[in-house]
Amino acid sequence: MSTALTGAPPEPPLAAPRSTVEPDPLLHADPAVAAEQAALEALLRCWTRETGARPGPDGRLRIAVLGGAALLTAPVRYWSPGGWHRFGRATLAAGSAPVEASAGTPVDAVTAAALLAAAAAERPDPGQVADLAGRVADSVVRTAEILAHRRTAPAPGGPERSHFLAAEQSLLLGHPLHPTPKSRDGLGPAQSAAYSPELHGSFQLHWYAVDRDLLAAGSAVAESADQLTAGLLGSRTALPPGTAALPLHPWQARELAHRPAVAALLAEGLLHDLGPAGEPWYPTSSVRTVYRPGTPWMLKLSLGLRITNSRRENLRKELHRGLEMHRLLESGLAAEWRAAHPGFDIVRDPAWIGVDHPALGDPGGLDTVLRAQPFAPAERVLCVAGLVAEQPLGTGDTVPSRLGDTLRALAARCGRPLPTVAAEWFLRYLDTVVLPVLWLDGRAGIALEAHQQNSLVLLDADGWPTGGRYRDNQGYYYRDSAAERLTARLPGLGTDSDTFLPDPVIDHHFAYYLGINHVLGLIGALGSQQLADETVLLAALRRFLAGPAAATGSALPALLLDAPTLPCKANLLTRINGLDELVGPVATQSVYVDIPNPVAGP
Repeated sequence: MSTALTGAPPEPPLAAPRSTVEPDPLLHADPAVAAEQAALEALLRCWTRETGARPGPDGRLRIAVLGGAALLTAPVRYWSPGGWHRFGRATLAAGSAPVEASAGTPVDAVTAAALLAAAAAERPDPGQVADLAGRVADSVVRTAEILAHRRTAPAPGGPERSHFLAAEQSLLLGHPLHPTPKSRDGLGPAQSAAYSPELHGSFQLHWYAVDRDLLAAGSAVAESADQLTAGLLGSRTALPPGTAALPLHPWQARELAHRPAVAALLAEGLLHDLGPAGEPWYPTSSVRTVYRPGTPWMLKLSLGLRITNSRRENLRKELHRGLEMHRLLESGLAAEWRAAHPGFDIVRDPAWIGVDHPALGDPGGLDTVLRAQPFAPAERVLCVAGLVAEQPLGTGDTVPSRLGDTLRALAARCGRPLPTVAAEWFLRYLDTVVLPVLWLDGRAGIALEAHQQNSLVLLDADGWPTGGRYRDNQGYYYRDSAAERLTARLPGLGTDSDTFLPDPVIDHHFAYYLGINHVLGLIGALGSQQLADETVLLAALRRFLAGPAAATGSALPALLLDAPTLPCKANLLTRINGLDELVGPVATQSVYVDIPNPVAGP
């Protein structure tokens, strides 16, 4: 793929002081203005990470665009070693020489996206530039809709009071290092209100009845998948004889009816459209996985809607992965893991149900995962991405977050300085959430794609971390070097799931997902939200990596401590190149760049 971004990036400067002159633009009273700012900041964070661009001595970031005929400029409000920078309002000015901020013209996110896309490529593809600009526009509109709703809507009651669901609904701005974090191509306004977690959406599932000659299913628990879905459907909706109940996302059901293969099966009576039925389900942060309090199951539904970069339809190898991992853990591995780390586990995906027909292909759009729902409503179990996500809902000097609220309450309760409490919280988090993931890699040869949205943290009544969970049947990596001992535990492992990978490929991805996205992202959030000093947290991380983490046998601690650069997924370049990060071999699904390693410091 063609890119103009070559050469080693320069060393990052020291963190720039936060501006105290201009109010935080994310807290602008107009949700549309705040949404534009959020989109611009995400684009600039992507650009600085993926190109190595740094601010000048005056604390302003300048990017040459239009072949050097203009400068895109933004003041730096906070410079983060972890990459969670904050910027002020961006402007565009003709010429290549720096000018006063007042001389530039304010620039919107769509214009900035088009300029950056063109600047990033040696030969920009007009179609990809236009596609990126369109998705940025969609993301901005949806973010403004979310902020307008959350700034005026009353706090939800009933089932939505659960800590788990509240955190799932907290990603108001989306991924802070993605150019189109709230893009949901093809979702109309009424659908958005029902299907968006940030808008407190809920909806009935749409149900098909599947002729048993076409039924495809798997279960690693006592009940078969069709018994489980029949229980979820309930007795009020009758199934035709000789069929099984298949839950679908209502958006997907409408879209499937227009696919020729599905339309033919419906016409032939091999599929029966039962319509919407049952109690409402709540979308979680992934949009397609849904939750209903009081049931022991969540559902990971196929959803052909393109969310950020990818269409989210379940692949068969992922379904097999969920069953395999459950069986592998139950072979004795989970008991060994719990003995070392009793507070951590994997949220299991032990059953699935779908349709087999030659005309459907893979993905066929009709496969659904049954995910265990092990949390009581009163448990403080939170998606890490939702915990750290900024919540620009009011006024003030800083943008709040659930993490900030938790740490400030802890500091007040303990009577200790906020940065001190934040540092202790971070150390406990490393021990209870990060260390178990390293143990599984080092001792078992299984790496997890443990980015922040795939990771859950359990907090005690005061707010201290006590454990964690990992979720996602797409994100299991079995090391080739561990094949003999893993297949001894579970013969045939990997045959259907395509999960074994060379160690260097796993090291590369593990460094990004756990090291950069998760841990450095947490450090960046703590710093950018004025909760802690990132240099102090990086020093604490080094001690952790050299001590308890190294003892796990995982290769990642040494890599994070010693490597001058780290492999990092480049979401902007991935988007510019039109890649779907869920399609194709793991090694080539996304664009990666090498970034300076902030952990390998003095």
